[in-house]
Amino acid sequence: MADKTKKWDLNVPGSFYVDDQCIACDACVLEAEHFFIMNDLKGHAYVKKQPQTAKEILECENALASCPVEAIGKDG
Repeated sequence: MADKTKKWDLNVPGSFYVDDQCIACDACVLEAEHFFIMNDLKGHAYVKKQPQTAKEILECENALASCPVEAIGKDG
């Protein structure tokens, strides 16, 4: 489970975030490319935009579910 006290500073403020458990697998970016982006220099993803609509929230929830290390949180 993601820990909001360990989320990356690059995450934009809001419900969704990526924490320091991220292994840069790209699953979240593939699921929700408009909301997640990879920081290739640091080797982790982060949230670049928070979802606004029900469809966008579902897209981000799918990204959360696809994370193999549970590095995505929704309680930010």
